[in-house]
Amino acid sequence: MRSALICAASAAETDRLKIMLCELGFAEFLASLDSDRAVLLANDHLPDLAIIDTECSGKDLLSAIASIRKKISIPVILLGNVFKPDFLEKAIAAGVGGFLSKPLRQEELWPAIELASVHNHELEELKEKVAELEGALENRKIVEKAKGLLMREKGLSEPEAFRRMQKLAMDKRTSLKKVAEAILLTEDAGPGRVDSRK
Repeated sequence: MRSALICAASAAETDRLKIMLCELGFAEFLASLDSDRAVLLANDHLPDLAIIDTECSGKDLLSAIASIRKKISIPVILLGNVFKPDFLEKAIAAGVGGFLSKPLRQEELWPAIELASVHNHELEELKEKVAELEGALENRKIVEKAKGLLMREKGLSEPEAFRRMQKLAMDKRTSLKKVAEAILLTEDAGPGRVDSRK
């Protein structure tokens, strides 16, 4: 059962959106006329989609959208009369994945939902890739630091230090990162204490 958060400028607009979304298979609705309350509803009920009107009340619309996107990864569609270029850029940066102009027409809603969903999926994949790359970079830094320690303490060349770490990892059936962390722990034991005999 799909659910949607609707943050509209009026109760009539909320009801109209509910009818349109029902026809598209949505069955549960969270409704608010205030963007600050919409953030609370989103965090408490985890809807599948958010449609937010630029004319709803609240302190800061874009901050509210950014808060929703930060806590839960859902597609967010912005509904409004006019979208100025600078506002569009800020809205996209806040996490908006689709835009709909008023008056809203039924035939425009489903494509906007699909587009926002694809945008949301691609954004989440990109975040995962960035996290993986950051993790790989961090692992590389740890391995390089341990390799440097072996070179200094054991007088090994860079390839020799790396091969020794690889051999330890294979012998211990563990990752190169864990071997590197273990070598770095020995640095605290004082000079000449690196144990990498194998």
